[in-house]
Amino acid sequence: MIPPCPAFGVLWLPADSALVFSYPARHIVEVDGKRGLFRGLTPRLVSSTLSTITRGSVKKAFPLEDMEHVSNKDDVKTSLRKVVKETSHEMMMQCMSRVVSHPLHVISMRCMVQFVGREVKYNGVLSAIGRILKEEGILGFFVGLVPHILGDVIFLWCCNLLAHFINTYAVDDNVSAKAAGFLCFQIAVSMLTYPFLLVGDLMAVNNCGLRAGLPPYAPAFTSWIHCWRHLSAQGQLFRGSSLLFRRAPIPAACFPID
Repeated sequence: MIPPCPAFGVLWLPADSALVFSYPARHIVEVDGKRGLFRGLTPRLVSSTLSTITRGSVKKAFPLEDMEHVSNKDDVKTSLRKVVKETSHEMMMQCMSRVVSHPLHVISMRCMVQFVGREVKYNGVLSAIGRILKEEGILGFFVGLVPHILGDVIFLWCCNLLAHFINTYAVDDNVSAKAAGFLCFQIAVSMLTYPFLLVGDLMAVNNCGLRAGLPPYAPAFTSWIHCWRHLSAQGQLFRGSSLLFRRAPIPAACFPID
């Protein structure tokens, strides 16, 4: 038995490889068999494929050869202007690929959370598309899109600008040191933008007819901002963000964790 450690309004459960990694997978295998570990895989693969194709199409329509690249000979203002231009181009590709692939991401998320309520509402990509169209209309494919795009855009701009400033102003010209510094900043930025991804995924399954998206498992949110405020009030905007710790609401302290 591992006693939970209360901190900052949530429970931080000590990292244990068997607890953090083996238990969830083992539980799924016990209930659904090994096949249960691959729920939502097909729409996820289709989503990734659509994203890659879209990015390639945008890159062909707006080739990088037509853009100015940052050079060591550029002054500060010129190099910054080029970074902004390149990042804007990347942002356009990322946003378009996200819009195109998001419907399949929604289907993938719903296929996975069916495990909670033991439902079989979403069995395949085509049947899921038909069901969402029938029950929610075209907008049902884009629930949770806004926070995902915001997270992508913030992450992209922060990383590119940080990389530019590290390369421009870092005193140490050691490439390894710069790479290590950028990696640390990238991890920090990913933590900063994690709540956007969490809210987007929660909205994708909220109030869609699955038990995992309905009370008592989750409130029926009216918008992603409502979801954000609820998680913020509960201190759970970063739940699931760490591989080393698990977080649970304070009431869970009443129950031992084996």
